[in-house]
Amino acid sequence: MKRISFLLKVAFISLAFASCNPNDDNPSSSQNDDTFAENFGAAVNRDFIGQVVDKDNHPIQGVTVSIGTSTAQTDINGVFIINNANVNQKFAYIQAKKTGYIDGSRAMVPTTGKNNVKIMLLPNTPVATIQSGQSSEVALPSGTKVTFDGAFQDENGNDYSGAVNVAMFHLTTSDENIDKLMPGMLYAQRSNNEEAVLATFGMLNVELKGAAGQKLNIKSGHTAEISMLIDDTQLSTAPSTIPLWHFDETKGYWKEDGIATKVSNKYVGEVSHFSWWNCDTFSSTVSLTVTVVDANGNPVSNAGVQLVVNSTGFTSYIQSTNASGQVSGLVPANQALTMNLYPTSNCGISNTSTIGPFSSDTNLPAVTIDASSAISTQVTGTLLKCNGNNVTNGYVLLKRNNNFSLSTVSNGDFSFNQLYCNDNTEFTLKGVDYESLQTTDSITYNFTPITTAIGNIHACNAVSEFVSYQIDNQPTVILFETIQAGYQSGPNIGFYISAYNQDSTTGNGLSIGSDTNILGTYGPTSSFYIEASQIGYISATTTNTMQYNLNQFGAVGEYIDMTFSGTYNDFNGITHTLTGVAHVLKDF
Repeated sequence: MKRISFLLKVAFISLAFASCNPNDDNPSSSQNDDTFAENFGAAVNRDFIGQVVDKDNHPIQGVTVSIGTSTAQTDINGVFIINNANVNQKFAYIQAKKTGYIDGSRAMVPTTGKNNVKIMLLPNTPVATIQSGQSSEVALPSGTKVTFDGAFQDENGNDYSGAVNVAMFHLTTSDENIDKLMPGMLYAQRSNNEEAVLATFGMLNVELKGAAGQKLNIKSGHTAEISMLIDDTQLSTAPSTIPLWHFDETKGYWKEDGIATKVSNKYVGEVSHFSWWNCDTFSSTVSLTVTVVDANGNPVSNAGVQLVVNSTGFTSYIQSTNASGQVSGLVPANQALTMNLYPTSNCGISNTSTIGPFSSDTNLPAVTIDASSAISTQVTGTLLKCNGNNVTNGYVLLKRNNNFSLSTVSNGDFSFNQLYCNDNTEFTLKGVDYESLQTTDSITYNFTPITTAIGNIHACNAVSEFVSYQIDNQPTVILFETIQAGYQSGPNIGFYISAYNQDSTTGNGLSIGSDTNILGTYGPTSSFYIEASQIGYISATTTNTMQYNLNQFGAVGEYIDMTFSGTYNDFNGITHTLTGVAHVLKDF
C-alpha cells in the first residue's frame, strides 16, 4: 500500500494522492516566490518547542535552530524553545543545523498555542570520493545511484578541480521515520505557481564537498542523472512518468522541476543541482485541523491520527497529537477520507469515522476518543529550582515507549494529558531550568487513573539523588545531603529510605519504610510508613489517605523511585496535605 502523510502541526507533512495525469505535470515554469508567498497569510508571532534527535532517536545537543530571525541552541535533551517567532498564519519554517549532520528542517501550519516540532538529523558521512573532470557513478547498496559528468563549482560559482566527497541518502516511503527525516513538509509550488500537496515515491539527498570541506554543486549548465529505487510496495502503482521536485532550503517548500521516467524498478531523471530531490504525484489542497479529547473534554496528547483516502486506499503515517490535542495541515480537496484514531501508539484503533469531502479549509469539531482500550490520566507536578523556588523558564520532558512529550512550565507547574494501556504504565520525567541551566535526573513513574500526581521535582543537576516533600502550601523541603536506601531480609524484610540535610537549620529529615519492594500503588492500609520531625508518624495505624506509588526498585547502585501524596492527621487531629518524591540510589 502506498504510504502518504497527513500534514501535522507537529511534523507538518501532507496527505496526497495520485489523481493527476503525470504526463501533464510540467507546464512552462512561471514560478514566482513573492506571489506564491501570498498563500501563507499575514505575519504573526508564534511560540515553538521541539526536539532534535539522531536516526536512533538520541537527543543532539548544540544544534542551531532558526525560525525566521529567531534562533536557539538545543540543550542536553535536544530540546529548544523559541517564543514570539515571526512566521505566517499558514506557514512556519524551522531549520536545524549542526556540523557533521545534513541540515534538517520542518515546516508546519502554526497555531496560537505552543507548537511542537521534532526533527531527525542524518549524519553527513561520505559514501564515496570521486574526481572532477571525469564521469563517475556513486551507488547505494539498494541500487539507487547518481551519475556525474565531472563538472563542479563552489558556492561562489567558481570552477572546482580535485577530489569530491559525496554523501548520499535515499529516503524510502517504507522508512518508519520518513515524517521526521524529510525536509519541510510535502507542500509544493507547481511550475504554474499553484499550491500542491504531494504523494511521494521516494526522496534522495546528495551533499557534495571539496577536499577542504567547502560545499560544492553541479557546474551551471551541466546535469547529473539520478536513478532512484521505487519501494516494492509502490512498484505496481507507480506511474510511467512522474514530476520531479527539489526542496528549496531557503524558502522551506518543494518546487516542481522536471520529469522522471520509470525504468524497470527505478525512476530516472536529470537534475541541475543538489539538495533534496523528490518523485511525487500531487493534488490540490485544503487545510484540516483535528482536535482529540477524552470523555471529560480534556485534550489528549500523543493520540495517533491516521487518514485513508477512500477512493484510492492511500494511507497516511500515524501521527501524534500535540499538547493541545491537535493535528493540523493539508489534505486532498474534494475527497472523502477515513479517519482512524489510536489512544496510544500501542493500544490499537479506538475510533473509525468517515470525514469529508472538504472543498475549503476546515476545523473539525472535537472528536472524543473511545478509551475503552486505554485509561485517561492527567500527569501534574511542579518543577523547582535547587533553592526550592518555582522554575519560571523551563520545560518537562515525558518519555514512554521511546516517544517524547514536552510541557513548558507556568510558574513551576506542568501537566500532560495522557492515555495509557493497562499493561504499559511506566514513563520517565526529566525537568530543565533554562535560567540556571540545571536539570533533573530522568525519574521513573507509573501512570495511575484520572490523575498521576508527581508532586515536586528539582532541576538541580549537581544532585544525583534527593527526597522532597511539601506540607499544605508550606515551602518545599528538599533533602539531598545524607541519604541512605536499601533492602534487608530476615524477620524485618523490606526497604527503607532515610534522608537528612546536615546543614539544615530546621533539622528537617524524613524516613520512608515498607515491607514490600514490589512495584505498584499502595494505600493507607499498606505497610508503608513515613516519619519526619515536621510530620510525625504516618502508617496504617494512623488517620491518613496516603497513596504510595513505587515506580522503580533497582539493584545496588541503581535507583529507587517513588511518589507519595494524600492527607494525614497530626497529633492534634488537624488534617494536612502531603506530597513528595524520592529519587535515591540503592546502597545495599
